[in-house]
Amino acid sequence: MFPKTLVFLYFIFLNKYVTLASDPDPVQDFCISDMENSSANTIHCKNSSTATVEDFVYSGIKSPGKFSPTGLSATSVTSNVFPGLNTLGMSFVRADFEVGGVNVPHFHPRATETAFVLEGKVYSGFVDTNNKIFAKVIEKGEVMVFPKGLVHFQMNAGDSPATILGSFNSQNPGLQRIPAAVFGSGIKDELLEKAFGLNSKELSKLKKRFGPH
Repeated sequence: MFPKTLVFLYFIFLNKYVTLASDPDPVQDFCISDMENSSANTIHCKNSSTATVEDFVYSGIKSPGKFSPTGLSATSVTSNVFPGLNTLGMSFVRADFEVGGVNVPHFHPRATETAFVLEGKVYSGFVDTNNKIFAKVIEKGEVMVFPKGLVHFQMNAGDSPATILGSFNSQNPGLQRIPAAVFGSGIKDELLEKAFGLNSKELSKLKKRFGPH
C-alpha cells in the first residue's frame, strides 16, 4: 500500500493539474500569428518589432453574415481570422437572428460563453446535468452566461431582428450542434431508432435534414 503522505501529495498534484488544464497563460505581451510561416499544428509568432495597431483591430463583424435555414447568421472570430487573439485565451462570435430565428441546442466543450444582447429580444437558456432548464427572454443591454460544456440555445422572441455578441474564455472553444451531432454523424440507425422511438422513415428524414450537405 502507498504511504498516506504519497497519496495526499498525489491528490494535491492531480488537483493542480486539473486546475491548470485550460488555455495556457501567455509568456509574452502578445504573439501575433504568422500564418504564412505556420502549419496546422504549429503557430509561429510574428516578430514583435513589426507589429502595428492593425494587428489588434478586427473589422469582420460590422454586418451580419449569411443566414442559415434556421434564421441564424453566426460569424466566429478566432485567432485564425484575427491573428491578434493568438495566445490570449479568448474568442468571440457575432450572432444575428431573423424574426423567429433559432440557434439550435449546442455546446462548447472547451469554454464558458457570455452572450450580450446588442439588439432585440432573445429567448436564451441552458440545461444543467440534472436536466434542469435555466431560460428567459433577455433584451438589449442584458447578458447571460452559459457554463462550460452545458447545452444551450437562443431564439429571437421579438418582432424585429436581434443580434448577440458572444465571448468565450478559450482561443478554441469548439462547437457541437446537437441535431447534427446525433443525426448527421453516422451513428447506427438501430441505436437511434431505439433511443428516440423513431421508425426508419422518420429517422431517414432527420438524417437527410441534419447530415452533411
